[in-house]
Amino acid sequence: MISASMVKELRDRTGAAMMACKKALTESNGDIDKAIEILREKGLAAAAKKAGRVAAEGLVVTYLSDDKKSGAIVEVNCETDFVSANEEFVALANNVAKMAATTSATTVEELLNEKYIDNSGSNLKDTLTALIAKLGENMNVRRFIKYNVAEGIVESYIHGGGRIGVLVKLSCEKESDILSELSKDICMQIAAANPLFLNEDQVDTKTLNSEREIYRVQALNEGKPEKIVDKMVEGRIKKYLKEVCLVDQVWVKDSDLTIAKLLQLKSKEIGAPVAIEAFTRFERGEGIEKVEENFAEEVQRQMQQGK
Repeated sequence: MISASMVKELRDRTGAAMMACKKALTESNGDIDKAIEILREKGLAAAAKKAGRVAAEGLVVTYLSDDKKSGAIVEVNCETDFVSANEEFVALANNVAKMAATTSATTVEELLNEKYIDNSGSNLKDTLTALIAKLGENMNVRRFIKYNVAEGIVESYIHGGGRIGVLVKLSCEKESDILSELSKDICMQIAAANPLFLNEDQVDTKTLNSEREIYRVQALNEGKPEKIVDKMVEGRIKKYLKEVCLVDQVWVKDSDLTIAKLLQLKSKEIGAPVAIEAFTRFERGEGIEKVEENFAEEVQRQMQQGK
């Protein structure tokens, strides 16, 4: 006889649905440990089926060490904003960010094989699979970047509840509140202005040639004489570089300053040169082709599958 208390115990231990717990207990003749194995096996199968579904929602999360000498930014995806607000999913994303900052992993694959930080003995991949089975949605750790600095600061910023995240690395031989405030301003700049490069030296030839070709075609389509097209193209390239290179951008807090000029001013105040060594800006789901589905049709399809 499968009692309600047995079902409750199994549900508390696994987080599985009530009917699934009852079926597993029936199949295991009331052996709870065996029922857990059955649920895990079924969960893994269910998770595998979900792996092909598009996961374009989720969270961008950052982690910083207490001394702000190291940090990481990660994007962890799921299928719906409902699950992205789930406490267990949020906890997982935060733990992934901490793992990314504190382990030696350099790729997502390596990170997934690292021991999860809840002391359960499972690795991140198995922990993720278990949560997929429990919450019923495909999830994945899409990407991460980590920074370390000996002299300077690593700072982060999250916008829109995890929609956009920024991680920046500043070098400076002196510690100061000015440096800390500057790092936050730089993060805000990156979030708002979305620079693609740190400076002109980082802009690759392919990108520049592509932009030149676009501007050339635009100028010719505007009916401009061939002899002035080249000058127009180079003028537009200069404007493009000021828009996409962080140090050349106009500071969002003061249009009289570029970021390069801001760094110069703050360097004088601090009494030591400040430089932006690197930055990363993640926007949730960017580049993922999201499939729009009719919610009513999705519910009806699931009901039919459950018959």
